[in-house]
Amino acid sequence: MKQISERIFYVGVNDDDKELFEGLWPLPYGVSYNSYLVVDEKVALIDTVESGFEEEYVAGIRAAVGDRPVDYLVVNHMEPDHSSLISMIIGLYPEIKIVVNPKTVPMIKGYHGVEDERLIVMTEGESICLGSCSLSFHMIPMVHWPETMVTWLPEENTVFSGDAFGTFGAVAENPVDDEGAFGQYRDEMIRYYSNIVGKYGTPVQAALKKLAGLPVKRICSTHGPIWETCISDVVSLYDRMSRYDADRGVCIVYGSMYGNTAAAAEDLAMELERRGIPYALHDLACNNSDSLGLSGALRDVFKYDTIAVGSPTYNNGIFPPVEAFMSALQARLIKGKRFYAFGSYTWAAASVRLLNERAEAMNFDVLGDGLPFPQAYTHEKCDMSAVASLLSE
Repeated sequence: MKQISERIFYVGVNDDDKELFEGLWPLPYGVSYNSYLVVDEKVALIDTVESGFEEEYVAGIRAAVGDRPVDYLVVNHMEPDHSSLISMIIGLYPEIKIVVNPKTVPMIKGYHGVEDERLIVMTEGESICLGSCSLSFHMIPMVHWPETMVTWLPEENTVFSGDAFGTFGAVAENPVDDEGAFGQYRDEMIRYYSNIVGKYGTPVQAALKKLAGLPVKRICSTHGPIWETCISDVVSLYDRMSRYDADRGVCIVYGSMYGNTAAAAEDLAMELERRGIPYALHDLACNNSDSLGLSGALRDVFKYDTIAVGSPTYNNGIFPPVEAFMSALQARLIKGKRFYAFGSYTWAAASVRLLNERAEAMNFDVLGDGLPFPQAYTHEKCDMSAVASLLSE
C-alpha cells in the first residue's frame, strides 16, 4: 500500500513470476496489476488485481482503511487480470455496490454471477458522491474491450484510466513516476501498446479527444507507474502510436530454418549500421535466447516506418513464424509502412512473392521486387549494400 494523496491510496501488486502475459507476451521485467482506493466519507475501490495475490491485496486495503467498509467497487475493465478478485471483494464487503456501465453487465454476471441489485449502472458523464469528492465515468469503448471506461476524480484532476497509458514492467515501492520514468518504461509501453491495444488506433484517438477536455494532472493506469511528471510524454506517445506515426528506421524481422535467411538479415543490419540508419533485428523463431520474438517485433513496427521481412520458402509458402507475424500486422490494422521482403529458397521461390502480396493487401509501400536468393546465402548472390541504400532513401 502507498498513499498517493490525501484521498488516493495505491493497493496494486507486482507480478515477478509470470512468464507470459495473456499466455502470449514475454515479461522479462514483470508486470504490475494496479488497484486504487479513494477514501472520503465513503470508500471506493477502483478495479481489483489478478488472482494469486489475495493475501497481499487484502493486506494493502486493510492498511489503507482498516476496518472501514468499502462502499463501492468501480469496474473500469473486466479483463480477468483486473477483475479476478471481484467475488472475493464481495465476500469481504457484503454490502458493497459495484459501479459498472451497461456493456459490463453481461460480463460481470458471466464471470462472477453478480446480482442486479448489487450493480449501479452508469452512463456517460454520470457520477457518484463520496462526500467531499465525486467520481464521474466516461466511456472509452474498444480501448481495448467494448466495456472499458475511465473514472474521473475532479477534485484531484486524476483519471483512473484502465489499461490506457499502461505498460509492462513491475513498479517501484513508490509507484509514482519521476523525471526518468518515461525513458525507463518507454520501450515496454510501446511493446504493451503494440501487443495488446495496437489494433484499436481509431478508438484510442477518440478516447484521447475525450480526455483532452479534462485538466488531467495524474493518470492512474492499471499497469505500470502512476503518471504525474511525465504526462505530456505519455499522452504524446499514445497519440503517435494510435496514428501509426513512427520514426525513420528499419524493423528487420526474419525466420530461418538453416541460417541462410538469418545471415541475410544480419548482413542487412550491418549495412544499415554503417549508414547510421536506426534499426532493430528480430528472430521470429526465437533461436536467440534473448529474443522477444513476435512481441518485440511488433513493438519495433510501431517505432520505425520501414519493415524488412525475411523468410525462406517453406512448403511453397511463407515460413510459419513469419506468416504469424504478417497476420499479426494485418490484425492490428497497421498503416503507412514501407516494406521490403527477402529470403532463401532451394527449388521454388515463393516466400518473397507471397510476402509482397500480403504487404500490398495492407496498402504498404512495397519497395521493389524484394530479394529471393537460391540455396546458400553469399555476398555474391545478395547485394545487401544496395538493399540498405534502398531502405535508407
